[in-house]
Amino acid sequence: MNHALTTHLVEPIARAAASGQALRIRGGGSKDFYGLRLDGDVLDTRGYSGIVAYEPTELVVTVRGGTPLAELDAVLADKGQSLAFEPPHWGAATVGGMVAVGLSGPARASVGAVRDFVLGAVVVNGRAEVLTFGGQVMKNVAGYDVSRIMAGAMGTLGVLAEVSLKVLPVAPAQATLAFEMDQAQALAALNRWGGQPLPLNASCWVSDQGRAMLYVRLRGAVAAVESACRSMGGQVLDDATTAPDWVACREQRLPFFTAPSPDACLWRVSVPQTTPVLPLAAQGPVDQLVEWHGALRWLWAPAQVGAELRAAAQAVGGHATLWRAPAGVDKAAHGVFAPLSGPQLAIHRRLKAEFDPAGIFNPGRLYPEF
Repeated sequence: MNHALTTHLVEPIARAAASGQALRIRGGGSKDFYGLRLDGDVLDTRGYSGIVAYEPTELVVTVRGGTPLAELDAVLADKGQSLAFEPPHWGAATVGGMVAVGLSGPARASVGAVRDFVLGAVVVNGRAEVLTFGGQVMKNVAGYDVSRIMAGAMGTLGVLAEVSLKVLPVAPAQATLAFEMDQAQALAALNRWGGQPLPLNASCWVSDQGRAMLYVRLRGAVAAVESACRSMGGQVLDDATTAPDWVACREQRLPFFTAPSPDACLWRVSVPQTTPVLPLAAQGPVDQLVEWHGALRWLWAPAQVGAELRAAAQAVGGHATLWRAPAGVDKAAHGVFAPLSGPQLAIHRRLKAEFDPAGIFNPGRLYPEF
């Protein structure tokens, strides 16, 4: 077994499993704000880092979990490639944390989510066993797709020692179009464009300084992007100016992401792309930013809006997450993630019992039960 893997991950996990001591799996700590609570001794994954293998011609890279995401991005950029799903960095994100949390950036609706790019993983479970799942090719489908289960599990099932990811070439052309329109008009336009052969890559609707604006990013072949710019209308913005804005959207540094009041909570609402403007009459108008061609909606609203918001999202087949809350809000009382149904809870419990029987990994990060 790799000495660094044994020293930095396997041995600490074995000691914790023997004593029953909870472990808080942590890379760069960029997502410490996310989830219900942080319990246990810190297991710092950054000691196990580095790129294991990279085959640019095969569009596959294998990376250790503690590797800084910025380091991986730089290596890929040198070969004209990237992680197409644009994971947020938030300063110090690691590759393992990126997969464990499963968050994607502005391009997610067009290219897919984190889990769609995970080909395989080496995982250390709660018994301190090193398990290998998947491989380095898309056609490796033998058995259960366990490596992708780790995406979004928030470290509750195991520690991601290594992951193999599909990468893609950087698109040869890019352009951003701007349209002044309200949310209903923006959603209608995005749904209309979605049914056409257009190189849509990302979108962002936001009410900015009294103006409701929709921004659409196009990516693809030069001819396709130029043709879409002509057919879609709107104002073509300077790419050098807008590129940092899309990064700011990914990193949640846009002005919208500054709390409008001391008691405001930021809610992350996931719904089908075709969902109309959500009815929130009981709370009155709320500030919103809409991404993913209508599928992801950010709202600033008090914690008390949670029940109404979750009901509205559930009614259209979606869910709402309490993303950020001020210090005075009891996240346990409101719940960070949408409540699980009975069958869903049973599946989660069985998975947890199989991968982490002693319950040492990130207890209470997802739900009070695990």
